[in-house]
Formats: sequence, C-alpha cells, structure tokens
Amino acid sequence: MFRLIPREESFFLLFEGAAKNVHEGALAMLEFLEKFTDPAERAKSMKDIEHQGDRITHDTIERLNRTFITPLDREDIHELVTRLDDILDLIDTTMNRMVLYKIERPTEDAILLARCLRHATALILEAMPLLRDMKNGPEILKRCVGIKAQENEADRIEQHGLASLFDNRHEPVEIIKWKDIYQDLETATDRCEDVANVLEGIVLKNA
Repeated sequence: MFRLIPREESFFLLFEGAAKNVHEGALAMLEFLEKFTDPAERAKSMKDIEHQGDRITHDTIERLNRTFITPLDREDIHELVTRLDDILDLIDTTMNRMVLYKIERPTEDAILLARCLRHATALILEAMPLLRDMKNGPEILKRCVGIKAQENEADRIEQHGLASLFDNRHEPVEIIKWKDIYQDLETATDRCEDVANVLEGIVLKNA
C-alpha cells in the first residue's frame, strides 16, 4: 500500500536490541547460579545490562511520542518494550536478593528455573527480527508456543522447589529466602509469556 509518510522502521532495531539485551541478562543469571563465584561482583555487572535495558525502553518510548506513523499499534509497541524491561528488572532483583540473603549455594531448582528463562529469552530473540514482515506470522507464533512451554515448565519447577523446602525440613528463614528467589525467577518467565502474548496479538492484528 502506498504511504505518503513512511513508517518509522527504527522501532524494529530497538526491539531487537532490547531482546538481545534481555537474553544477555538471562545468560548472566544462569552463569551466576551455575558458577556462583563472587556473587556480589556478578550482581554489580548485571546492573550494566539492566541499565542498558532502561535506556532502550526510554529511547523507544521517546521515539513513540515523536512518531506520527508507527509500524505497529502504539499500545503494542509500549507494551512490548516495557514487558521486555520487566524481565531484566526481575533478573536484577533475583541476583541482588541472593546477595542480600547471603545465599551460600544455589539449589538445583533455581538453576533449572534460570535455564527455562534462558530458553524463553532465546525464543524472544529469534522472534524479534521476524516482526519486520508479517508473512513471518506462523514462525512468530511457533516461538510464542515455545515461550509458553518454558513458562509452564517454570511453574512446575517452582512448585517442586517449594515442596522440597518443606520436605527437607529447612529452617523457616531459609524457606522464606528461597520462596522469594523462586518466585522472582518464575515471575521472570511469566513476563516472557507476556511478551509472547503481545507478539501473538500483533500477528493477529496484522494477519
């Protein structure tokens, strides 16, 4: 269709940059748990990734406010970039909480939750370039299904982790600490599912 005013294509670059940054955050979270060496310094390094996410979110919203014609619905652009930023915020919160709580070593369930998060963010990263052409709708939806599968798996792991805390008769303080950590990690996968929901909506609107 002929357009008198070209669409602002740079939004796609911002989406792709945000997705790449989120996946880097998920990789940092997994490495933090799997190696668990010098957690305080690793948590500080995560701040750089989180701040980069804030900058991308700010730039996207600022551009949204200055752009007359956008390539996608304005509310979808805003929702997509803020949900991506939420994932990073939760990763940052989890790392800082573990340092604050003086966790001695991570549990296997925490590592498994971080792996779900890594898989989900990798699928988000794959999906973002596909948004440039709505002919890619089926491929985007395929990734959305994968993201939701990871969220369902994270739900299962969280429940297993919580049950293990009580079955193994941990001290009440330890139970409270790990309940918070599991919840943060599982909620991060929930935000990945939110991203998938936004992507699904975009595909359906533009089919």
